Amino acid sequence: MTDKTSAPPHKINMFTLIMITCAIMVSVRNLPMMAETGLNMIFFVLIALVLYLIPAALVSAELATGWPQQGGVYVWVKEAFGERWGFTAIWLQWFQMVIGMVTVLAFIAGSLAFVFNPSLAGNKLFILFVILAVYWGATYFNLRGMKTSGRISTVCFISGVLIPGILIIGFGVLYLLSGDPVQIDLSLSAASLIPDISSISSIVLLAGFIFVFMGIEVSAGHANEVENPQRNYPIAIFTAVIILLIINLFGAMAVAIAVPQKHISLIAGILEALTAFFAAFHLHWLVPIIALLFAFGAIGQISTWIVGPVKGLLVTAKSGNLPPSLQKVNENGMPKNLLIVQASLVSVFGLLFTLVPGVNDAFWMLLALTILVYLTMYAMMFLAAIRLRYTKPDVPRAYKIPGGKAGMWIVGCLGLLTVLFTMIVSFFPPKQLAIGNAPLYVTFLGLGLLIIVLIPLILYHFKKASWQISKK
Repeated sequence: MTDKTSAPPHKINMFTLIMITCAIMVSVRNLPMMAETGLNMIFFVLIALVLYLIPAALVSAELATGWPQQGGVYVWVKEAFGERWGFTAIWLQWFQMVIGMVTVLAFIAGSLAFVFNPSLAGNKLFILFVILAVYWGATYFNLRGMKTSGRISTVCFISGVLIPGILIIGFGVLYLLSGDPVQIDLSLSAASLIPDISSISSIVLLAGFIFVFMGIEVSAGHANEVENPQRNYPIAIFTAVIILLIINLFGAMAVAIAVPQKHISLIAGILEALTAFFAAFHLHWLVPIIALLFAFGAIGQISTWIVGPVKGLLVTAKSGNLPPSLQKVNENGMPKNLLIVQASLVSVFGLLFTLVPGVNDAFWMLLALTILVYLTMYAMMFLAAIRLRYTKPDVPRAYKIPGGKAGMWIVGCLGLLTVLFTMIVSFFPPKQLAIGNAPLYVTFLGLGLLIIVLIPLILYHFKKASWQISKK
Protein backbone atom coordinates (compact mmCIF):
# COMPACT_ATOMS: atom_id res chain seq x y z
CA MET A 1 0.00 0.00 0.00
CA THR A 2 1.31 3.41 -0.90
CA ASP A 3 0.67 6.00 1.77
CA LYS A 4 1.15 9.45 0.36
CA THR A 5 2.43 11.33 3.34
CA SER A 6 5.53 12.88 1.83
CA ALA A 7 3.84 15.93 0.38
CA PRO A 8 4.37 18.91 2.68
CA PRO A 9 1.09 20.14 4.14
CA HIS A 10 -0.23 23.58 3.35
CA LYS A 11 0.66 25.87 6.25
CA ILE A 12 -2.27 27.66 7.88
CA ASN A 13 -1.62 31.29 8.82
CA MET A 14 -3.06 32.90 11.94
CA PHE A 15 -5.95 34.65 10.14
CA THR A 16 -7.08 31.40 8.51
CA LEU A 17 -6.77 29.58 11.85
CA ILE A 18 -8.98 32.22 13.48
CA MET A 19 -11.53 31.76 10.69
CA ILE A 20 -11.41 27.95 11.05
CA THR A 21 -11.85 28.19 14.84
CA CYS A 22 -14.73 30.67 14.43
CA ALA A 23 -16.37 28.49 11.76
CA ILE A 24 -16.29 25.59 14.23
CA MET A 25 -17.77 27.50 17.16
CA VAL A 26 -19.65 30.63 16.10
CA SER A 27 -23.19 30.31 14.75
CA VAL A 28 -26.35 32.40 14.65
CA ARG A 29 -28.56 29.31 14.98
CA ASN A 30 -28.70 29.70 18.76
CA LEU A 31 -29.89 33.33 18.86
CA PRO A 32 -33.62 32.44 19.39
CA MET A 33 -32.81 30.15 22.34
CA MET A 34 -30.72 32.88 23.95
CA ALA A 35 -33.15 35.70 23.09
CA GLU A 36 -36.06 33.87 24.68
CA THR A 37 -34.38 34.19 28.10
CA GLY A 38 -34.41 38.02 27.97
CA LEU A 39 -31.81 39.72 30.15
CA ASN A 40 -31.33 36.39 31.89
CA MET A 41 -29.07 35.59 28.93
CA ILE A 42 -26.36 37.77 30.50
CA PHE A 43 -26.38 35.56 33.61
CA PHE A 44 -26.35 32.35 31.57
CA VAL A 45 -23.57 33.58 29.27
CA LEU A 46 -21.40 34.73 32.19
CA ILE A 47 -21.83 31.42 34.00
CA ALA A 48 -21.09 29.38 30.86
CA LEU A 49 -18.12 31.65 30.10
CA VAL A 50 -16.54 31.46 33.55
CA LEU A 51 -17.34 27.85 34.39
CA TYR A 52 -16.83 26.24 30.99
CA LEU A 53 -15.56 28.29 28.06
CA ILE A 54 -12.61 30.01 29.76
CA PRO A 55 -11.36 26.77 31.39
CA ALA A 56 -11.73 24.88 28.08
CA ALA A 57 -9.95 27.65 26.15
CA LEU A 58 -7.09 27.92 28.66
CA VAL A 59 -6.58 24.16 28.81
CA SER A 60 -6.75 23.81 25.01
CA ALA A 61 -4.20 26.61 24.57
CA GLU A 62 -1.74 25.04 27.01
CA LEU A 63 -2.07 21.53 25.62
CA ALA A 64 -1.91 22.61 21.96
CA THR A 65 1.24 24.68 22.51
CA GLY A 66 2.89 21.94 24.57
CA TRP A 67 2.00 19.18 22.11
CA PRO A 68 1.47 20.90 18.73
CA GLN A 69 1.55 17.64 16.78
CA GLN A 70 -1.44 16.82 14.63
CA GLY A 71 -4.13 14.93 16.53
CA GLY A 72 -5.41 17.37 19.14
CA VAL A 73 -7.24 15.67 22.00
CA TYR A 74 -5.90 12.26 20.91
CA VAL A 75 -2.31 13.37 21.50
CA TRP A 76 -3.10 15.12 24.78
CA VAL A 77 -4.98 12.23 26.37
CA LYS A 78 -2.48 9.68 25.03
CA GLU A 79 0.41 11.59 26.63
CA ALA A 80 -1.44 11.62 29.94
CA PHE A 81 -3.12 8.20 30.10
CA GLY A 82 -1.75 6.10 27.24
CA GLU A 83 -2.70 5.07 23.71
CA ARG A 84 -5.92 3.26 24.66
CA TRP A 85 -7.51 6.33 26.23
CA GLY A 86 -6.16 8.70 23.58
CA PHE A 87 -7.92 6.60 20.95
CA THR A 88 -11.09 6.63 23.06
CA ALA A 89 -11.01 10.42 23.40
CA ILE A 90 -10.69 11.14 19.68
CA TRP A 91 -13.31 8.48 18.92
CA LEU A 92 -15.79 10.28 21.21
CA GLN A 93 -15.04 13.64 19.60
CA TRP A 94 -15.51 12.17 16.13
CA PHE A 95 -18.65 10.16 16.94
CA GLN A 96 -20.59 13.09 18.37
CA MET A 97 -19.81 15.08 15.24
CA VAL A 98 -21.16 12.40 12.88
CA ILE A 99 -24.67 12.62 14.35
CA GLY A 100 -24.60 16.26 15.46
CA MET A 101 -23.91 17.50 11.94
CA VAL A 102 -27.32 16.22 10.77
CA THR A 103 -29.07 18.97 12.75
CA VAL A 104 -26.81 21.60 11.17
CA LEU A 105 -27.56 20.17 7.72
CA ALA A 106 -31.29 20.34 8.49
CA PHE A 107 -30.80 24.00 9.43
CA ILE A 108 -29.16 24.62 6.04
CA ALA A 109 -32.17 23.01 4.35
CA GLY A 110 -34.53 25.23 6.34
CA SER A 111 -32.53 28.33 5.44
CA LEU A 112 -32.53 27.48 1.74
CA ALA A 113 -36.28 26.89 1.92
CA PHE A 114 -36.73 30.53 2.96
CA VAL A 115 -34.75 31.55 -0.12
CA PHE A 116 -37.01 29.68 -2.58
CA ASN A 117 -40.26 28.73 -0.87
CA PRO A 118 -40.72 28.60 2.94
CA SER A 119 -43.14 25.66 2.58
CA LEU A 120 -40.16 23.51 1.49
CA ALA A 121 -38.93 23.62 5.10
CA GLY A 122 -41.45 20.88 5.86
CA ASN A 123 -40.70 18.81 2.76
CA LYS A 124 -38.69 15.77 3.85
CA LEU A 125 -37.42 14.95 0.37
CA PHE A 126 -36.11 18.51 -0.03
CA ILE A 127 -34.40 18.30 3.37
CA LEU A 128 -32.84 14.93 2.50
CA PHE A 129 -31.62 16.23 -0.88
CA VAL A 130 -29.95 19.23 0.82
CA ILE A 131 -28.38 17.03 3.51
CA LEU A 132 -26.84 14.67 0.96
CA ALA A 133 -25.83 17.35 -1.56
CA VAL A 134 -24.23 19.68 0.98
CA TYR A 135 -22.38 17.05 2.97
CA TRP A 136 -21.01 15.09 0.01
CA GLY A 137 -20.17 18.34 -1.78
CA ALA A 138 -18.29 19.63 1.27
CA THR A 139 -16.51 16.28 1.56
CA TYR A 140 -15.42 16.51 -2.08
CA PHE A 141 -13.96 19.99 -1.60
CA ASN A 142 -12.20 18.97 1.63
CA LEU A 143 -10.51 16.14 -0.26
CA ARG A 144 -8.70 18.87 -2.19
CA GLY A 145 -6.65 19.76 0.89
CA MET A 146 -6.45 22.21 3.80
CA LYS A 147 -5.83 25.18 1.52
CA THR A 148 -9.26 24.73 -0.06
CA SER A 149 -10.85 23.82 3.29
CA GLY A 150 -9.43 26.94 4.92
CA ARG A 151 -10.77 29.15 2.12
CA ILE A 152 -14.25 27.64 2.46
CA SER A 153 -14.22 28.22 6.24
CA THR A 154 -13.07 31.83 5.79
CA VAL A 155 -15.53 32.81 3.04
CA CYS A 156 -18.50 31.06 4.65
CA PHE A 157 -17.83 32.43 8.14
CA ILE A 158 -17.43 36.02 6.94
CA SER A 159 -20.44 35.92 4.58
CA GLY A 160 -22.70 33.62 6.58
CA VAL A 161 -22.02 34.46 10.23
CA LEU A 162 -20.02 37.66 10.65
CA ILE A 163 -21.94 39.85 8.16
CA PRO A 164 -25.46 38.66 9.23
CA GLY A 165 -24.41 38.94 12.88
CA ILE A 166 -23.25 42.53 12.40
CA LEU A 167 -26.46 43.35 10.49
CA ILE A 168 -28.66 41.93 13.25
CA ILE A 169 -26.73 43.80 15.95
CA GLY A 170 -26.79 47.02 13.89
CA PHE A 171 -30.54 46.82 13.33
CA GLY A 172 -31.01 46.10 17.03
CA VAL A 173 -29.19 49.33 17.90
CA LEU A 174 -31.29 51.25 15.34
CA TYR A 175 -34.49 49.78 16.80
CA LEU A 176 -33.41 50.80 20.30
CA LEU A 177 -32.66 54.36 19.14
CA SER A 178 -35.89 54.66 17.11
CA GLY A 179 -38.11 54.89 20.15
CA ASP A 180 -40.23 51.88 19.14
CA PRO A 181 -41.48 49.70 22.01
CA VAL A 182 -38.74 47.51 23.48
CA GLN A 183 -39.94 43.93 23.81
CA ILE A 184 -37.90 42.92 26.88
CA ASP A 185 -37.50 44.33 30.35
CA LEU A 186 -34.23 46.29 30.27
CA SER A 187 -34.39 47.32 33.92
CA LEU A 188 -31.27 46.16 35.72
CA SER A 189 -33.18 44.52 38.54
CA ALA A 190 -32.38 41.22 40.20
CA ALA A 191 -35.60 39.74 38.79
CA SER A 192 -34.71 40.57 35.19
CA LEU A 193 -31.03 39.66 35.44
CA ILE A 194 -31.04 36.52 37.60
CA PRO A 195 -33.23 33.53 36.66
CA ASP A 196 -34.98 31.28 39.14
CA ILE A 197 -32.13 28.83 39.67
CA SER A 198 -34.34 26.62 41.83
CA SER A 199 -36.27 25.66 38.70
CA ILE A 200 -35.08 22.60 36.79
CA SER A 201 -36.06 24.31 33.50
CA SER A 202 -33.58 27.12 34.27
CA ILE A 203 -30.83 24.60 35.02
CA VAL A 204 -31.50 22.81 31.74
CA LEU A 205 -31.26 26.18 29.96
CA LEU A 206 -27.83 26.70 31.50
CA ALA A 207 -26.77 23.39 29.99
CA GLY A 208 -28.06 24.68 26.64
CA PHE A 209 -25.82 27.75 26.88
CA ILE A 210 -22.83 25.53 27.64
CA PHE A 211 -23.61 23.43 24.56
CA VAL A 212 -23.47 26.63 22.46
CA PHE A 213 -19.82 27.12 23.43
CA MET A 214 -18.54 23.63 22.70
CA GLY A 215 -15.85 22.91 20.10
CA ILE A 216 -13.00 25.19 21.20
CA GLU A 217 -10.48 22.32 21.03
CA VAL A 218 -11.32 21.03 17.54
CA SER A 219 -9.00 23.32 15.58
CA ALA A 220 -6.07 21.80 17.50
CA GLY A 221 -6.42 18.87 15.11
CA HIS A 222 -4.60 21.09 12.58
CA ALA A 223 -1.83 22.15 14.98
CA ASN A 224 1.09 20.76 12.97
CA GLU A 225 -0.20 22.57 9.85
CA VAL A 226 -0.23 25.96 11.56
CA GLU A 227 2.51 28.53 11.11
CA ASN A 228 4.21 29.01 14.50
CA PRO A 229 1.52 27.12 16.49
CA GLN A 230 2.99 28.04 19.89
CA ARG A 231 2.23 31.70 19.16
CA ASN A 232 -0.68 31.60 16.71
CA TYR A 233 -2.88 28.93 18.30
CA PRO A 234 -3.55 30.73 21.64
CA ILE A 235 -4.20 34.01 19.78
CA ALA A 236 -6.66 32.24 17.45
CA ILE A 237 -8.52 30.61 20.36
CA PHE A 238 -8.95 33.79 22.38
CA THR A 239 -9.89 35.86 19.31
CA ALA A 240 -12.56 33.27 18.43
CA VAL A 241 -13.91 33.40 22.01
CA ILE A 242 -14.28 37.20 21.79
CA ILE A 243 -16.06 36.99 18.40
CA LEU A 244 -18.29 34.19 19.73
CA LEU A 245 -19.38 36.28 22.70
CA ILE A 246 -20.03 39.43 20.65
CA ILE A 247 -22.09 37.68 17.94
CA ASN A 248 -24.12 35.52 20.32
CA LEU A 249 -24.72 37.93 23.19
CA PHE A 250 -25.37 41.14 21.25
CA GLY A 251 -27.13 39.32 18.39
CA ALA A 252 -29.51 37.60 20.79
CA MET A 253 -30.07 40.88 22.63
CA ALA A 254 -30.98 42.58 19.32
CA VAL A 255 -33.56 39.89 18.54
CA ALA A 256 -35.01 40.06 22.07
CA ILE A 257 -35.34 43.85 21.88
CA ALA A 258 -37.27 43.88 18.59
CA VAL A 259 -39.25 40.62 18.66
CA PRO A 260 -41.92 39.89 21.31
CA GLN A 261 -41.05 36.83 23.36
CA LYS A 262 -44.18 35.00 22.18
CA HIS A 263 -42.85 35.22 18.61
CA ILE A 264 -39.47 33.75 19.54
CA SER A 265 -39.83 30.03 19.13
CA LEU A 266 -37.13 27.42 19.62
CA ILE A 267 -39.12 25.09 17.39
CA ALA A 268 -39.77 27.60 14.61
CA GLY A 269 -36.11 28.55 14.48
CA ILE A 270 -34.15 31.69 13.84
CA LEU A 271 -35.55 32.52 10.40
CA GLU A 272 -39.12 32.86 11.67
CA ALA A 273 -37.83 34.95 14.56
CA LEU A 274 -35.89 37.14 12.13
CA THR A 275 -38.93 37.44 9.86
CA ALA A 276 -40.62 39.19 12.77
CA PHE A 277 -37.37 41.06 13.47
CA PHE A 278 -37.11 42.55 9.97
CA ALA A 279 -40.86 43.18 9.83
CA ALA A 280 -40.27 45.79 12.53
CA PHE A 281 -38.12 47.68 9.99
CA HIS A 282 -40.41 46.92 7.00
CA LEU A 283 -37.56 44.98 5.41
CA HIS A 284 -39.25 41.67 4.57
CA TRP A 285 -37.19 41.45 1.38
CA LEU A 286 -34.05 40.97 3.47
CA VAL A 287 -35.23 37.62 4.86
CA PRO A 288 -34.34 35.47 1.79
CA ILE A 289 -30.94 37.21 1.55
CA ILE A 290 -30.20 36.62 5.24
CA ALA A 291 -31.43 33.03 4.87
CA LEU A 292 -28.97 32.46 2.02
CA LEU A 293 -26.16 33.95 4.09
CA PHE A 294 -27.13 31.72 7.03
CA ALA A 295 -26.90 28.71 4.74
CA PHE A 296 -23.39 29.78 3.68
CA GLY A 297 -22.37 30.14 7.34
CA ALA A 298 -23.67 26.69 8.23
CA ILE A 299 -21.97 25.16 5.18
CA GLY A 300 -18.69 26.62 6.43
CA GLN A 301 -19.32 25.06 9.83
CA ILE A 302 -20.06 21.71 8.20
CA SER A 303 -16.92 21.93 6.07
CA THR A 304 -14.73 22.73 9.07
CA TRP A 305 -16.17 19.97 11.26
CA ILE A 306 -15.78 17.47 8.42
CA VAL A 307 -12.00 17.65 8.54
CA GLY A 308 -11.37 18.58 12.20
CA PRO A 309 -12.01 15.43 14.28
CA VAL A 310 -11.19 13.10 11.36
CA LYS A 311 -7.64 14.49 11.22
CA GLY A 312 -7.18 13.35 14.82
CA LEU A 313 -8.75 9.99 13.98
CA LEU A 314 -6.25 9.64 11.13
CA VAL A 315 -3.33 10.09 13.54
CA THR A 316 -4.60 7.34 15.84
CA ALA A 317 -5.34 5.15 12.79
CA LYS A 318 -1.70 5.48 11.73
CA SER A 319 -0.70 4.33 15.21
CA GLY A 320 -2.34 1.00 14.36
CA ASN A 321 -5.72 1.47 16.03
CA LEU A 322 -7.70 1.20 12.78
CA PRO A 323 -7.22 -1.03 9.71
CA PRO A 324 -4.74 0.07 6.99
CA SER A 325 -7.58 0.87 4.58
CA LEU A 326 -8.60 3.72 6.91
CA GLN A 327 -5.05 5.08 7.07
CA LYS A 328 -4.80 6.07 3.40
CA VAL A 329 -4.45 9.70 2.41
CA ASN A 330 -4.67 11.23 -1.06
CA GLU A 331 -2.16 13.44 -2.83
CA ASN A 332 -3.41 16.41 -0.77
CA GLY A 333 -2.75 14.65 2.53
CA MET A 334 -6.46 14.19 3.27
CA PRO A 335 -7.79 10.91 4.79
CA LYS A 336 -9.90 9.90 1.81
CA ASN A 337 -11.34 6.61 3.08
CA LEU A 338 -12.13 7.97 6.53
CA LEU A 339 -13.91 10.94 4.93
CA ILE A 340 -15.95 8.60 2.72
CA VAL A 341 -16.91 6.40 5.69
CA GLN A 342 -17.81 9.53 7.65
CA ALA A 343 -19.98 10.92 4.83
CA SER A 344 -21.72 7.54 4.48
CA LEU A 345 -22.59 7.46 8.20
CA VAL A 346 -23.90 11.04 8.11
CA SER A 347 -26.01 10.06 5.09
CA VAL A 348 -27.54 7.13 7.01
CA PHE A 349 -28.42 9.34 9.99
CA GLY A 350 -29.75 12.00 7.62
CA LEU A 351 -31.96 9.39 5.95
CA LEU A 352 -33.34 8.27 9.32
CA PHE A 353 -33.88 11.86 10.43
CA THR A 354 -35.92 12.84 7.38
CA LEU A 355 -37.74 9.72 6.19
CA VAL A 356 -38.59 7.44 9.11
CA PRO A 357 -42.00 8.35 10.62
CA GLY A 358 -41.93 9.37 14.27
CA VAL A 359 -38.17 9.47 14.40
CA ASN A 360 -37.88 13.00 15.80
CA ASP A 361 -38.20 12.01 19.46
CA ALA A 362 -35.82 9.09 18.95
CA PHE A 363 -33.39 11.34 17.13
CA TRP A 364 -33.48 13.86 19.98
CA MET A 365 -32.63 11.04 22.38
CA LEU A 366 -29.74 10.09 20.10
CA LEU A 367 -28.64 13.73 19.95
CA ALA A 368 -28.79 13.98 23.75
CA LEU A 369 -26.61 10.89 23.82
CA THR A 370 -24.03 12.49 21.54
CA ILE A 371 -23.91 15.52 23.85
CA LEU A 372 -23.13 13.18 26.74
CA VAL A 373 -20.45 11.56 24.60
CA TYR A 374 -18.85 14.94 23.88
CA LEU A 375 -18.94 15.92 27.55
CA THR A 376 -17.18 12.65 28.40
CA MET A 377 -14.38 13.64 26.03
CA TYR A 378 -14.11 17.04 27.73
CA ALA A 379 -13.82 15.35 31.12
CA MET A 380 -10.89 13.32 29.74
CA MET A 381 -9.30 16.51 28.35
CA PHE A 382 -9.45 18.35 31.70
CA LEU A 383 -8.08 15.32 33.56
CA ALA A 384 -5.26 15.00 31.00
CA ALA A 385 -4.24 18.65 31.47
CA ILE A 386 -3.97 18.21 35.24
CA ARG A 387 -2.02 14.94 34.98
CA LEU A 388 0.45 16.28 32.40
CA ARG A 389 1.51 19.03 34.81
CA TYR A 390 2.88 16.21 37.00
CA THR A 391 4.04 13.60 34.49
CA LYS A 392 5.43 15.96 31.79
CA PRO A 393 6.38 19.15 33.68
CA ASP A 394 9.48 19.78 31.56
CA VAL A 395 7.66 19.86 28.21
CA PRO A 396 7.84 23.52 27.09
CA ARG A 397 4.45 25.17 26.73
CA ALA A 398 4.41 28.51 24.90
CA TYR A 399 1.19 29.27 26.76
CA LYS A 400 0.84 28.05 30.34
CA ILE A 401 -2.09 28.52 32.71
CA PRO A 402 -0.75 30.90 35.41
CA GLY A 403 -0.51 29.99 39.06
CA GLY A 404 1.57 26.84 38.75
CA LYS A 405 -0.01 23.53 39.68
CA ALA A 406 -2.58 25.27 41.88
CA GLY A 407 -3.72 27.35 38.91
CA MET A 408 -4.09 24.22 36.79
CA TRP A 409 -6.04 22.48 39.55
CA ILE A 410 -8.43 25.44 39.85
CA VAL A 411 -9.01 25.77 36.09
CA GLY A 412 -9.09 22.03 35.42
CA CYS A 413 -11.44 21.20 38.28
CA LEU A 414 -13.73 24.11 37.42
CA GLY A 415 -14.11 22.80 33.89
CA LEU A 416 -14.39 19.19 35.05
CA LEU A 417 -17.09 19.92 37.64
CA THR A 418 -19.06 21.95 35.09
CA VAL A 419 -18.87 19.08 32.60
CA LEU A 420 -20.03 16.55 35.22
CA PHE A 421 -22.89 18.83 36.31
CA THR A 422 -23.99 19.34 32.70
CA MET A 423 -23.90 15.58 32.10
CA ILE A 424 -26.26 15.06 35.04
CA VAL A 425 -28.62 17.78 33.77
CA SER A 426 -28.57 16.22 30.29
CA PHE A 427 -30.39 13.18 31.67
CA PHE A 428 -33.51 15.32 32.19
CA PRO A 429 -35.74 15.21 29.07
CA PRO A 430 -36.66 18.64 27.63
CA LYS A 431 -40.20 19.79 28.25
CA GLN A 432 -40.82 19.98 24.47
CA LEU A 433 -40.80 16.17 24.31
CA ALA A 434 -43.55 14.01 25.69
CA ILE A 435 -41.38 11.35 27.28
CA GLY A 436 -43.89 8.93 28.76
CA ASN A 437 -41.31 6.70 30.45
CA ALA A 438 -38.61 8.78 32.12
CA PRO A 439 -36.75 5.75 33.56
CA LEU A 440 -36.53 4.28 30.05
CA TYR A 441 -35.15 7.60 28.75
CA VAL A 442 -32.46 7.66 31.45
CA THR A 443 -31.64 3.99 30.89
CA PHE A 444 -31.27 4.55 27.14
CA LEU A 445 -28.84 7.41 27.67
CA GLY A 446 -26.84 5.58 30.35
CA LEU A 447 -26.51 2.33 28.43
CA GLY A 448 -25.92 4.16 25.16
CA LEU A 449 -23.07 6.18 26.65
CA LEU A 450 -21.54 3.02 28.09
CA ILE A 451 -21.73 1.20 24.74
CA ILE A 452 -20.23 4.12 22.79
CA VAL A 453 -17.34 4.39 25.23
CA LEU A 454 -16.81 0.62 25.05
CA ILE A 455 -16.61 0.50 21.23
CA PRO A 456 -13.12 2.10 20.95
CA LEU A 457 -11.92 0.07 23.92
CA ILE A 458 -13.06 -3.15 22.19
CA LEU A 459 -11.48 -2.05 18.89
CA TYR A 460 -8.24 -1.31 20.71
CA HIS A 461 -8.29 -4.69 22.43
CA PHE A 462 -8.73 -6.63 19.17
CA LYS A 463 -6.49 -4.51 16.94
CA LYS A 464 -3.84 -6.39 14.96
CA ALA A 465 -0.11 -5.75 14.94
CA SER A 466 -0.23 -5.66 11.14
CA TRP A 467 -2.40 -2.54 11.26
CA GLN A 468 0.56 -0.40 12.29
CA ILE A 469 2.55 0.67 9.27
CA SER A 470 6.28 0.68 9.94
CA LYS A 471 7.83 4.12 9.76
CA LYS A 472 10.89 4.31 7.61
